[in-house]
Amino acid sequence: MSTFVTPDGITIAYDLAGDGPPVLLLHGFPQTRAMWHAIAPTLAQHFTVVTADLRGYGASTKPQRMEDMSFRPMASDQYALMQHLGFDQFHLVGHDRGGRTAHRLTLDHPQAVLSLTLMDIVPTHLLLNELSQQVARAYYHWFFLAQPNPVPETMIGHDADAFFESCLAGWGGDVDNFDTAALDAYRASWREPDCIRTMCNDYRAAIDVDFALDAADLGRTVDCPSLVLFGADGAMGKAYDVAATWSDRLSDMQSGGLPGGHFFPDTHPTQTATALTRFLQSQS
Repeated sequence: MSTFVTPDGITIAYDLAGDGPPVLLLHGFPQTRAMWHAIAPTLAQHFTVVTADLRGYGASTKPQRMEDMSFRPMASDQYALMQHLGFDQFHLVGHDRGGRTAHRLTLDHPQAVLSLTLMDIVPTHLLLNELSQQVARAYYHWFFLAQPNPVPETMIGHDADAFFESCLAGWGGDVDNFDTAALDAYRASWREPDCIRTMCNDYRAAIDVDFALDAADLGRTVDCPSLVLFGADGAMGKAYDVAATWSDRLSDMQSGGLPGGHFFPDTHPTQTATALTRFLQSQS
């Protein structure tokens, strides 16, 4: 593990491997950069691969303020990291919260992103603005975690494993299909009270900060080559035409479903790595 301190004083934990065009991989909730353990080595055969913990997650800094867990500062961290590593331009891949961070990074720094891959998300503004009963039931955690401190923090803290493993299982992923070492890394992170707080603040900020930022950008498109992947058996894949939700936001888009649910990078890493390699090589 290496670390980088951003101009804002946030420490970002990351790993670097391989050689070739740079690719930044960003994890989702409630994970860490360990989610790429079986994917990064495949990509590193062709690319320089950076896997980083988002602020508030894993071994990165856990900010105190809710607004500091908005996707804009989360994206700023990762942009600064890649600049620090000497990569003025890079390919960008994000799953879940990492995907939302990646979308914001591409909007804020379009000159830096060679290609954008979003995994199993629909746009934040759309999800919050056009909420269906089906999605509200499956993604109730968006609204539970966004409740005022310390209500969700206290409740989760009584049995963090039970809560977060219910998230893993509830979105189309059997915990038994997760890599043991990766699960150990996730548990070590989500058992920390500070991490529970910052993950809650991530979801508070999505409603209180990011919704307005995304509303202001509704007329903008990402024009670099983009890939939208989704779990064929996941909640998003069942509730939405995922590709269609991005069609007016990504001007040069490919899309496809992969086996599994929301956590297909964990449960089907070989197929995920193959899809990523094919797309990234076509853009390099």
